[in-house]
Amino acid sequence: MADGMDRQEPMGEAPSAVAIEAHARGVIARLPAAFRAHLGDVILLVEEEADAETLAAVGLDHPLDLTGLYHGRPVGEKSAFDSGAMPDRIHLYRQAILAEWCETGVRLDDLVAHVTVHEIGHHFGLSDDDMQALEDAVAD
Repeated sequence: MADGMDRQEPMGEAPSAVAIEAHARGVIARLPAAFRAHLGDVILLVEEEADAETLAAVGLDHPLDLTGLYHGRPVGEKSAFDSGAMPDRIHLYRQAILAEWCETGVRLDDLVAHVTVHEIGHHFGLSDDDMQALEDAVAD
């Protein structure tokens, strides 16, 4: 991997938002073509943490409790009347991802892949089992 997340050293500089985004985009590139075909208009954003309004909307109090969020309507619920709506967005929250990485010891690249696929799963309205199968399909 040349995306800045190939070294899983216990000490060192935490990956930047750019490195996390590059890895998430690599995960998306490995999705089956049928899924990639429906992600062209979805915006991927890596932010430091969720803002207070976002946290309140999902019923959370602390920004480190939210690693990712999908904003939009699942593909199966879209209609022609959606024109003019904000584009669908996948938000990854760097600080929460890094905190979970430190707390769990899960490899950071695996964690970013998990969060990315989970949010993509919401875009498609997938069940948790379907999300797991999709995550297995993109595993390195």
